[in-house]
Amino acid sequence: MTEVRICKGTGCISSGAEKIANEFENLGIEVKQSGCHGLCSKGPIAIVDGVFYGDLKVKDVKLIVEDHIKNGKPVDKLLWDHYTKFEEIPFYKKQTRLILRNCGLIDPENIDEYINKDGYKGLRETLTIKPSDVIDSITRSGLRGLGGAGFPTGLKWKIGSEQKSNIKYVIVNADEGDPGAFMDRAILEGDPHSVIEGLIMGGYAIGATQGLIYVRQEYPLAIKRIKKAIDDAKERGFLGSNILDTDFCFEIEIHEGAGAFVCGEETAMIQSITGERGTPQLKPPYPAVKGLSSKPTIINNVKTWSAVSWIMLHGWEEFFKIGNENCHGTAIFSLTGKIKYSGLIEVPMGMTLREIIFDIGGGMEKGKFKAVQTGGPSGGTIPFDMLDTPVGFESMAKIGSIMGSGGMVVIDDSSCIIDFAKFFIDFCVDESCGKCIPCREGTFQLAKLLDQIITGKANEDTLKLLEELSFAIKNTALCGLGTTAPNPVLSTLKYYRTEYIEHLHGICKAGVCKGMYTIQINQDLCNQCGICQRGCPEEGAITGDRKTSFLIINDLCTECNACRLACPKQCIEVVQ
Repeated sequence: MTEVRICKGTGCISSGAEKIANEFENLGIEVKQSGCHGLCSKGPIAIVDGVFYGDLKVKDVKLIVEDHIKNGKPVDKLLWDHYTKFEEIPFYKKQTRLILRNCGLIDPENIDEYINKDGYKGLRETLTIKPSDVIDSITRSGLRGLGGAGFPTGLKWKIGSEQKSNIKYVIVNADEGDPGAFMDRAILEGDPHSVIEGLIMGGYAIGATQGLIYVRQEYPLAIKRIKKAIDDAKERGFLGSNILDTDFCFEIEIHEGAGAFVCGEETAMIQSITGERGTPQLKPPYPAVKGLSSKPTIINNVKTWSAVSWIMLHGWEEFFKIGNENCHGTAIFSLTGKIKYSGLIEVPMGMTLREIIFDIGGGMEKGKFKAVQTGGPSGGTIPFDMLDTPVGFESMAKIGSIMGSGGMVVIDDSSCIIDFAKFFIDFCVDESCGKCIPCREGTFQLAKLLDQIITGKANEDTLKLLEELSFAIKNTALCGLGTTAPNPVLSTLKYYRTEYIEHLHGICKAGVCKGMYTIQINQDLCNQCGICQRGCPEEGAITGDRKTSFLIINDLCTECNACRLACPKQCIEVVQ
């Protein structure tokens, strides 16, 4: 029997997945839903008997029903480069999907589909061994925290288990603050039971009977599905009293947070849970010793808990084999920017940045590669000659970046590196909790210095001050947000200092910083279409007509770049 599965992740829903599903059903075809496939740039997505159809329009559905479902012939013109099986598509072929193992393949609101994929089988086996053996398995697997810090998960659990307390907590930190990075949301929407199962295992391992999932209130679909998953798991005996006829009892609650980047930090999140403003606290003591309600509390990211359930099902040895000698398992990235194929990917630790960008991401969309930023707003900017760096906690830190929670933004030569750095610094300014002076005032001053460079009001002393201030913030801020906030500045100063120097002399080769360039129309390339003139918001700034030639009057030009973006022939050029 033909299976039609429509992606019902937030991304595909927003691009029209409901209309696609309704059209299939109107034509008499039963439709199943799934979570996110990861290839968000191709939504809405339907998988028909393993065949990938992306960028779907309602009118395409009838063709799929007639040719593929009724006659068994995949619709070639709707396929991606003629690939019939989605596993063969280059975007997926080089991935190793452990944490995302069920995303896109099962209905996240149907517990039976999770169970049919060996769901909760690992829990059943876990409850037959000693808690210390569970911690030993996680330790030996090499699993590290996938929320950014990379602290060894087994060691954290061991510390929590050794605390003498009758009350302990395990928490899922799903406060995902990186702009454009939705890994946690995608997992909670697409495979919530994998997170729940891992959390129960963690509770058993450290002696906790209470779990909590801290999730952003603006993730309504994730909240809806995790609530249903909790109810279904309780009904089947995986949660509650005497789980699977054992003496172990465990409950899970959901806490809907207001959402703040700083709440990705453990102690700030605990403050938020208790109704206080989310601000980091001095450490030690660490939450594993004294956390929620001053009790031992183990906090791990969504991705880490999902990895736990995989490890306890397949064995620590299998997880340990993946990756390299320094980092084991997989890493999830939100791959985006000026590349052909963007989306959510999962790769083995040790894969190079070059493979990710050019093999999985398909390379540059139009321009020439300039840089890749890893680790979100607090990450570093990496140049072309370092793309053979393998992804991993130590390898990323060595070149001035971080793994972070998994953001990966690729830019081309149409972007200005200083403007790019300022985007991330502005984000850190907005998201600073304001508790410590280095972060609150320091990031604000960094933004002001970058403004001076961008507007042509800086000199060599400005660069010196920029660097000194960055190191001062890095060495004195209270929490991880503050200590890593200067990374975009420090990494761009290190690898793109020439571009900073050019700005001191009034040159922005990318044509982004106003006042540092003029633009003109290359008459040899122009086809006289007039689109630039119609798109220009400043009356009289572009003169001419289709019978003569179009000219830009620089005295009237506001350098908004509307004409450059609109030109179909890319004939509007930057002149320094």
